[in-house]
Amino acid sequence: MNLRHFFAIAAACVAIGTAHAKEAAPLADDPVAEKRLLEISAELRCLVCQNESLAGSRADLANDLRREIRDMIHAGKSDAEIMEFLVARYGDFVSYRPPVKPITWLLWGGPFLLLFISIGLLINFLRKRTHTVTSTELSAQEQQRAQQLIDELPSSKKSDPTP
Repeated sequence: MNLRHFFAIAAACVAIGTAHAKEAAPLADDPVAEKRLLEISAELRCLVCQNESLAGSRADLANDLRREIRDMIHAGKSDAEIMEFLVARYGDFVSYRPPVKPITWLLWGGPFLLLFISIGLLINFLRKRTHTVTSTELSAQEQQRAQQLIDELPSSKKSDPTP
């Protein structure tokens, strides 16, 4: 196989690969509306993917929701009205920034509550640890026994500070 055949095969492979390529999806006629669509959909959670924004998701439901948002933008609805519609339809879960209300207090206050509990437990642990270390005194018998053990060591070990 010579070099000319190799390049011919490589060119054929590239041509076959690009033959199946699709045309890019057209943006909205109005770039301002498309920018609003991207801003709104970046604030919304994809209900199928759940860890991806509506703007980045390629799920069919996400495509439908983006189309619906685009239609509402063209109908003259404000961003707040669009968000209210989607939250009313799918619940607070669809929003990456759920509102602060009684049902979401734990969601907003939970991290701070855990932080304060953790700090309290750490302080309690450190107090007990220092208290335990300072309260270990040897009794007279224990001191006498320790001195006996030191005296029984050979003389070369007494002068060597390393164990």
